[in-house]
Amino acid sequence: MQKNIFKIRFLNYWRNIDKNILICFLILFFLGLFFSFSSTSSLAGERLNKDYYFFFTKHFIFMTFSVLIMIIISYIELDILKKTIFPLFVIFIFLLVLVPIIGVEVKGAKRWLSFYLFRIQPIEFVKPLFVLMASLILSKKKIKSQNLTFFFSFLLLFLISIFLITQPDFGQTFLLSVTWLALVFVSGINLVSIFFLILIILSTLSVLIYILPSKFGYIINRISTFLDPTKGDNFQTDKALDAIKLGGLKGQGMGEGVLKERVPEAHTDYIIAVITEEFGSITSIMIVLIFLYIVFRVVKICLKENDDEIKISLCGLSSILIFQMFIHIGVNTSLLPTTGMTLPFLSYGGSSLIGSAILAGFILNYTKNRVD
Repeated sequence: MQKNIFKIRFLNYWRNIDKNILICFLILFFLGLFFSFSSTSSLAGERLNKDYYFFFTKHFIFMTFSVLIMIIISYIELDILKKTIFPLFVIFIFLLVLVPIIGVEVKGAKRWLSFYLFRIQPIEFVKPLFVLMASLILSKKKIKSQNLTFFFSFLLLFLISIFLITQPDFGQTFLLSVTWLALVFVSGINLVSIFFLILIILSTLSVLIYILPSKFGYIINRISTFLDPTKGDNFQTDKALDAIKLGGLKGQGMGEGVLKERVPEAHTDYIIAVITEEFGSITSIMIVLIFLYIVFRVVKICLKENDDEIKISLCGLSSILIFQMFIHIGVNTSLLPTTGMTLPFLSYGGSSLIGSAILAGFILNYTKNRVD
């Protein structure tokens, strides 16, 4: 009897899930696993004197756990899932608050919390939950004034940004800001208001840089180096761009790339350059098309959705996905200043993979066909 109930529930889940989006997410996860082996084997074996499969094994464990999380989130009943958003958000905000206090400092930035067996980057979990919380506020019909919903959602963004810029992590702050602008635009704010909101954000950032140059001066340095490479060290971005050019259309072949040996953290911050160097621009374009297809499917479903919260949430989740992809590619191709932004699903790192899985799980759940 119990087996029959489970079978019926699974069949209902499989019938209602958007299989195209699910397959796309699974392809991205498995591509990340494949490219992880290509980009980390020499790093582990030659530079760190570890087993060649060290990082690949860890990535496989992270990926397996992440796919499981994605499936579980997509399977849970919508009403139950919505009740978990706020407590999860509070938990991860608490962890984010702890980062400046007890976080692990790596290369001058405190972005990670270290536990006994693992290390996490709380912002990776906060990002999808921020979108869902902001969408909940923006869709609240009980708040009569539309301006109040924008104000409360902005306070949420401001709260998170305060903790991010103290790490400092300008890249994630910028990502959340442009995602929030996309959310308020979808929810119905006019273009003039958006223009003033952008001015407020830029003015706040300018004041912080002016008041605390020692803490936030690195932002100006990165922008200056981006605009004029002679003013600073642009080594990593230059090598990434050289690798992309060297890869051409077809690439140098698996394991033949040199970027992963020249640039630190190439398997995270410069994974698209590593992929292009070894497998060619055609492969990178295919990856971009997969992301774009996911967003296309989500937008198509949004056009038919009547629930404002789900509609705004889906737009926000797809926005953060596509913005992060373009920021990562922009940095790798010297179109944007260095941000340290990972590529969702493909970059090495447990926090990045699990954060991507949470985002994917909510997209799959919110795009399910609710009619049985």
